[in-house]
Amino acid sequence: MIELKNAGFNYGGRDILSDMTLRLSPGSFHFLTGPSGSGKTTLLNLCYQALMPTTGMVRIFEQDVRAMTRDDVARVRRRIGVVHQNCQFLDHISVRDNLTLPLAVSGRETEVDQGNVDDLLGWVGLSERGDALPAELSGGERQRAALARAIIMSPDLIIADEPTGNVDWEMAQRLIALLVELNRMGKTILIATHDLNLIRNTKSEVSARVLRINNAKLQLAGADL
Repeated sequence: MIELKNAGFNYGGRDILSDMTLRLSPGSFHFLTGPSGSGKTTLLNLCYQALMPTTGMVRIFEQDVRAMTRDDVARVRRRIGVVHQNCQFLDHISVRDNLTLPLAVSGRETEVDQGNVDDLLGWVGLSERGDALPAELSGGERQRAALARAIIMSPDLIIADEPTGNVDWEMAQRLIALLVELNRMGKTILIATHDLNLIRNTKSEVSARVLRINNAKLQLAGADL
């Protein structure tokens, strides 16, 4: 699904990441951890082609990113849902319309079934907030709305960058529970987080591999987490 082989990223003459080798298989669940500034977001960006590697190889759904055409990139990105730490919405339209925006952008607006959208809002606990504006949502509601938007295209892979970084513990557990449920439905999950307690708690619910970035290198984290 996602494969990195000796991949690296250099910026301003400094190696942010180097010699990264990783394979995300279908249906797997991965945590990515490491100190602030260690390169977690950079690695996620390589995994959904927001950045190109400066060294090594990155393959996404069996395609080398360096050989992809613009159409290839568009097709690949439809299969990846991304939840950013600081999720952005169009503030002048409703939460419901923000959720369906990826379908409109991809030319699939005719596929919008309001019943399915209602089901999705209910699944993330926002049944009563579909007509609200983004500015009216709490931090936890925004993150759940961001997750709903990320999966509306039914992606194969969900990438989440510190999705619980701006919410309390109870909400963090709710968000992770949704991601665990998606994994049980066959989705591949990659979550960057610095919260080791959250990782420990989640590993009791799902078979998760924990990766750590240290000194620009990728390591398999030990059982002491």
